[in-house]
Amino acid sequence: MTIIKVNGPSPYEVKIGHNLGEDIVAFVKLRGIDKVAIIHQPPLAAPARQLAGELESLNVQVVLLAVPDAEAAKTLQVCEGLWDRLGEENFSRADAVVGLGGGAVTDLAGFVAAGWMRGIKVIQVPTTLLAMVDAAVGGKTGVNTAAGKNLVGAFHEPSAVFIDIDRLDTLPVEELISGSAEIIKTGFIHDPVIIERYLDNSKECLESTGFLPELIARSVAVKAAVVSEDLKEAGLRETLNYGHTFGHAVELREYYTWRHGRAVGVGMMFAAHLAHCRGLIDAELVETHRRILESVGLDTRYQPGHFDELYSAMTRDKKNRGGHIRFVALTGIGSTTRIEDATVDELRAAYAAISE
Repeated sequence: MTIIKVNGPSPYEVKIGHNLGEDIVAFVKLRGIDKVAIIHQPPLAAPARQLAGELESLNVQVVLLAVPDAEAAKTLQVCEGLWDRLGEENFSRADAVVGLGGGAVTDLAGFVAAGWMRGIKVIQVPTTLLAMVDAAVGGKTGVNTAAGKNLVGAFHEPSAVFIDIDRLDTLPVEELISGSAEIIKTGFIHDPVIIERYLDNSKECLESTGFLPELIARSVAVKAAVVSEDLKEAGLRETLNYGHTFGHAVELREYYTWRHGRAVGVGMMFAAHLAHCRGLIDAELVETHRRILESVGLDTRYQPGHFDELYSAMTRDKKNRGGHIRFVALTGIGSTTRIEDATVDELRAAYAAISE
């Protein structure tokens, strides 16, 4: 088992291993938690019932709360229903929420826990690659609105995160491909070894018997180091948004029917072309982006003719300051800067580079 510590304002551990059900139960008992709500998606009803049975065998009261799949779960209406259920079950500050599922569920569970009685414990049990390396770690929680993705939320650190490697073998290839975008992102911004692994053998980077467990640990370690220093995006944490400014605009335009990783992949290509336009990186590094992303099946292009709509969405990004769109950009692998004064012409040129 690999244990990665996140030493933020409320320290916790991320455990990465196999068959972690007993570890979850042991943690709940160690913390003296007597009542747990397991928020899960319908396809995970069986694992949720299994975990509930293990907890109930030790006299922990469990409430199973199913929510819609994917981004459809991340609405204030769903939150309201979950808070109503917590009230009906008399959940107190001594109780806990478990987020069992993909990134949408861990985002939602964290926000529900943050809002109930101004904050109760949340234990994250991510079941998709994307959730393992990104959504479940770091304390960001949130839901979507018509104005954009994750514009309503809170910083609420989990009490623990359990990443069960065995879950990887239950995932469709598309889930592994989408989650790979966030791993690749952490390689570009902080860990060159990750980039080397994808350049050496991208096929093994999608396999649980290949590089993937190592890549998960490396990616989580990057995020743990960043959020330990900067929980609330005062500076360093913003680097984790590489590819996300344009990516979130794509998700909004596609009504969240695109997987997050697909959108981030295109967003990284957009950011790479913008950085190249500024003379921050050379054409070879732009090509490295394309080569790695395409080698695992991620998108590097987006359809033309939608710049104005995407630009409007980017102007509403929550990272913006003083009316300026902020982009995380590379100056090299493992080295970042910010672009805060990009002109509309520069943004059009970057869009043209990925759409023509």
